Amino acid sequence: MAFYQFRREQLINSTIDEVWDFISTPQNLKRITPDYMGFDIRTPGLSKAAYEGMIIAYTVRPLLGIPTTWVTEITHVVPQKYFVDEQRVGPYKLWHHEHHIESVEGGVLMKDIVSYSPPLGFLGQIANALVIHKKLEEIFDYRTKAFEEIFPR
Repeated sequence: MAFYQFRREQLINSTIDEVWDFISTPQNLKRITPDYMGFDIRTPGLSKAAYEGMIIAYTVRPLLGIPTTWVTEITHVVPQKYFVDEQRVGPYKLWHHEHHIESVEGGVLMKDIVSYSPPLGFLGQIANALVIHKKLEEIFDYRTKAFEEIFPR
């Protein structure tokens, strides 16, 4: 099984409370996801704040506009510090996404650590080299710009 990690850091011009309130609200995911991904939350009556055990179902269209069901569970939450979402149903063999924030001089440092394993063994390794890693870069580049617009300097 191939295993990869993707990491990204961003300094956000805000307070820890404002950043936490934003990132721990599942409905805000759409605001930081590229439109072409066709991201749509399917879980009705979703709580405003993420909590341990929360299950969130989405439809996404990451490749060629083909709808894919993705279900994640929030497995760990330490308010104003971090939370973790893990895929329960979706395209990956393994998906574990850590969202960390900390107050630093000049704002809040946000760190994302995505640990993942593509499906299909050797073919998944090729897909990672050709598509998946680049797609993650693209999505997180979009998120960087979105956070800069939401929390301007």
